[in-house]
Amino acid sequence: MAEPNWLNRTLYHADNLDVMRGMNSDTVDLIATDPPFNKSKDFHATPDSLARGASFQDRWSWENDIHDSWVTHLQRKYPRLMEAIESAKYAHSPGMGAYMCFMAIRLIEMHRVLKPTGSIYLHCDPTASHYLKACMDAIFGWKWFRNDIIWCYRGMTPKQKRWQNKHDNILFYADKKRLTFNVQYGEPTAGSLKTYESMKRVGYNANHKRMMAVVYDWDKYNAAVKSGRIPAGMRTTEFRGGRPPMMDWWTDIKILGGPKNKERKGYPTQKPLALYERIITASSNEGDVVLDPFAGCATTCVAAERLGRQWVGVDIWEGAHQIVLERITEVSHTLNGGKVYYTKEPPYRSEPMLATLLDDPTQRKRNPYGWERLRPAQMRARLEAVQAVKGKPGWVFCAACGRPLEKEFMQLEHIRPKSDGGVDYITNRILICGPCNMTTSDRITFRQLRKKNKDKGWTVNAKIAMAVFKRVEALHKRVRIELP
Repeated sequence: MAEPNWLNRTLYHADNLDVMRGMNSDTVDLIATDPPFNKSKDFHATPDSLARGASFQDRWSWENDIHDSWVTHLQRKYPRLMEAIESAKYAHSPGMGAYMCFMAIRLIEMHRVLKPTGSIYLHCDPTASHYLKACMDAIFGWKWFRNDIIWCYRGMTPKQKRWQNKHDNILFYADKKRLTFNVQYGEPTAGSLKTYESMKRVGYNANHKRMMAVVYDWDKYNAAVKSGRIPAGMRTTEFRGGRPPMMDWWTDIKILGGPKNKERKGYPTQKPLALYERIITASSNEGDVVLDPFAGCATTCVAAERLGRQWVGVDIWEGAHQIVLERITEVSHTLNGGKVYYTKEPPYRSEPMLATLLDDPTQRKRNPYGWERLRPAQMRARLEAVQAVKGKPGWVFCAACGRPLEKEFMQLEHIRPKSDGGVDYITNRILICGPCNMTTSDRITFRQLRKKNKDKGWTVNAKIAMAVFKRVEALHKRVRIELP
C-alpha cells in the first residue's frame, strides 16, 4: 500500500482534478464530499459573513466547462461510463451531460486514490442523483453500492404545484467484504419501545414460526454479552438496549437555518457538522485519512479534526484557507478547554502536490513516484521540448507522420497499447497529431501506426518522424536511468 505524498491537515487551493492526479494511489480511507448539484443557478455567500466573497455558478456546458481530453479519455478507456454520460445528455439536457462528464473524470481519480478497504459518500440531491449513481456503478462497480441515504430536513418553501423538496441523497459505495463500518444506533420510536416491553412481559412471541425466545431481563442479557457467555437459547429482539441500528433515512439532523445559527459561516451550501461526523464515525477509525475534494467551507475537514482523523481538503475558492483556520481553531478551543493543540497552522498550498518536486533531484528519494507520477500536462511539456520544430517556437512534429503542427493539436499517445501491458508513465508516451491518434486503437502499436500511415500515403516526412521518435526514445532512456 502506497504512502500518502501530502501532509496531514493540508488544504489545497486548486482544481481538485489536478490535485488528485498528483496523489498516490490507494492512500485514502474515506472520501466524504459535497460537490455541485447541477441546480442551474448561482450561489453567493452572505455579504457580512466569514465566507463573504464565496460564490459559484452551478451551471454546466460542454463549451465552457469540459476539456476535449476528458472526453477522449472517457471514450477510449471507459466506454460504458461514456454511455451513462451520453444517456444523461439525451434524456435530460446537454448541461446535465456536461455536468456528468465533469464529475466522472473526477470520480475516476477518487476511485484510484481510495484504498480497497475505503468508502466514498457522494452528497447530491434528486436533480442528478440517478445519473450520478449510473456513473458510480460504471466506475466503482454496482456491487460496491451500499446505500442511497436520504437526509430529510424541514424548512420554509414557497407555494408550488408539487410536494415540497425536503431531502438530499448521499450515495454510499464500498467493498462489502473489506469496508470499515462502525454500526450506528438510532433512538427507538414510542411504538418500538411499546412492542419491546410487550414482548418482555409475554416472554414468547407465539406468532413467530421459530418460537424465538425473548430476553426477560435486559440487564442480564447485556451482562452476558459483556462477559462473552450468552446462555444457549437466549436471543434478542431486533433492539439492542432499545435502540435499533440506524436506517438509511435520517430525520434527526437539522439544516443550519438562518444566520442566527452559531455554526453557520455564510457559505451558500454549508452542511451541518453532525451530518459529516456521522459519516466519518461510521466509515473510518481514529487516525484514518479523510479526503474532501470539494471542501467548500471545510465541514468535512473540521468534522475529521474533531474525531481524530487525518484529512486533506481541496477547493478552488481562495477564501477556504481562512475559514478552515477559524473553524479548526474553534474546534481546538472546544475540545481542549481554550488551548490550541496544534503548534502551527494547517498547511496551505495553491498548487497541486508534486508540481514543484519532480525536477528537484534532492526530493526524488522522498518522492519515489517521481517521473512515473507525472500528470498528462507535465508529460506533454517534456515531450514538446523534445519534439519541437527548430526555429518555430510553439510548433512540434508529429512522431507518427512527420507533420509540423501547433502544440494545441498534438495529443498524447501510448507507444505500447495498454491492452498489451503498456503503462501511463512518460516512458511509454509520445506526441502525435489528432488524425493519427484517431487511427490508433487499443491493439495497434506505435510502430504499426507508422507503417499504416506510410501504406495509406498519410506520412508527410518519414525521416523527420523517425528522428523525432529517436529523440523521444533517448528521453525515455534517460528517465529510466534517473528513476529511483
